[in-house]
Amino acid sequence: MVGSGLSNQVGAAIGSLAFPVLGPVGVVAVRQYVAAFVLLAVGRPRPRSFTWHQWWPVLLLALVFGTMNLSLYSAIDRIGLGLAVTLEFLGPLTIALAATRRRVDACCALIATAGVVVLMRPQPSTDYAGMCLGLLAAGCWASYILLNGTVGRRIPGAQGSAAAAAVSAMVFLPVGAAVAVQHPPTPKAAACAIAAGLLSSAVPYLADLFTLRRVSAPAFGLFMSVNPVLAAVVGRLLLGQHLGWTAWAGIGAVVTANTVGIATRRG
Repeated sequence: MVGSGLSNQVGAAIGSLAFPVLGPVGVVAVRQYVAAFVLLAVGRPRPRSFTWHQWWPVLLLALVFGTMNLSLYSAIDRIGLGLAVTLEFLGPLTIALAATRRRVDACCALIATAGVVVLMRPQPSTDYAGMCLGLLAAGCWASYILLNGTVGRRIPGAQGSAAAAAVSAMVFLPVGAAVAVQHPPTPKAAACAIAAGLLSSAVPYLADLFTLRRVSAPAFGLFMSVNPVLAAVVGRLLLGQHLGWTAWAGIGAVVTANTVGIATRRG
């Protein structure tokens, strides 16, 4: 779980080093190609056997997958890794809190809301576009979770996820080609983009498959709470992105909300 979380955040940080050459769109395009390559090798889908009842959630999942990564990387480009990942984390947190009606979950929702208010407090330097992109990534991640559940019930194994990744990669093919023509990638930028795809898609996916065979889902969800903290630390160490105490307080509130919500859950 530690390796998966660190790999994901380090991959995003390395990918951001290619932004000056490829931009977030170019880096995301490469990431989609790498994700499709890995998932197709693992899932080995048979799309000709899919019915429309199976295809429509796959197509929606492909749309959400691409939009989620594009909005997250665009947010990272504007507001930094730590804040972007924290805002994106609100997606699965909302899904978790909305599933129950306990008072403690209502308190957790208030704590998380307070954290978001702290993070998005009005200031002359506040990048509201970047914040909105982070929230869009959160909405996409929540949709991704729900659609993955639907796809998993209708298509056996990882075939559905692999097919969705392939469709998303095909959509990004002309995008990646246009970026390459307008902004020819340097060897360093191309290497950073490929590394982002491997570290943020391939490694976490395979590590999570390995982990979920040995760790309960609640424990796995609880550990996910550290991802915003890992992102902030990686952003500080690798990218020199310094966060003030108010930003750390906001991140802490969101992490605390998820931690309390899952730790107090029974069954």
